[in-house]
Amino acid sequence: MAARPRSTATDIQAAAHDLRRSIAMTGQFASLDEDLTGRENLILLAKLWGFKGRAARERADALLGAFEITDAAHRQVKNYSGGMRRKLDVAASLVVTPDVLFLDEPTTGLDPSARKSVWRMIRELADSGVTILLTTQYLEEADQLAARIAVIDHGRQIAEGTSRELKAKVGSGFLHVTVADPARIEAAACLLEQRLGGVRQRSAEGAVLAIKAPSPAVAIAALAALTEAGIEVEGFAMAAPSLDEVFFALTGNPHADADAGAQP
Repeated sequence: MAARPRSTATDIQAAAHDLRRSIAMTGQFASLDEDLTGRENLILLAKLWGFKGRAARERADALLGAFEITDAAHRQVKNYSGGMRRKLDVAASLVVTPDVLFLDEPTTGLDPSARKSVWRMIRELADSGVTILLTTQYLEEADQLAARIAVIDHGRQIAEGTSRELKAKVGSGFLHVTVADPARIEAAACLLEQRLGGVRQRSAEGAVLAIKAPSPAVAIAALAALTEAGIEVEGFAMAAPSLDEVFFALTGNPHADADAGAQP
């Protein structure tokens, strides 16, 4: 008779030390010593992980090179830019390469250039075999990086799947309309809602309206209604929904511009 396998919970409890050694986490805020240089921070952490003198220095230098911060290696961390601090913080999590890496909003507050650099590092880690669980408020980031995405609303998971699967849940077509006269945007939004039976969203700068359209023919009829109402359209397009549009469709948030600070 075959032995009954132990439960997963028992395995985790029995191997808790090994489990912790296989996990690393980078939080929202840098866990670094501000008064040490970047290199000194990494050497210190390497020694804590068991690297000896020369090996610790070599590991620190390798990480500085991999994360493209060698030029700042001998500068105190308190003098680092936000992007450099994030790079160093992720590097500190990888002194010993983990099997699983948790990243909590790794690009919050970074400029576009630094964000793209962190994206590249995340892709390289994933390609090397590291399993990454990433939380982010930037849905473009999730679309770019994630193999699978879980949508959280008010602390509850409301959807999960690939980017394509999530977009398919809310339909294939969104009508994007740019209204020529800013004073007529609200009127255009109300008319589109009446014609298409959905809830419109506005771009961050308020110039573009987006609303789900059942078909191109229905979208064309809605555009014609705008013209009949004397609302000039500067441009329009039918496209697959973005993840931002998916989020608002899934959560039922009626207007993306109602709370400029709202994030998933």
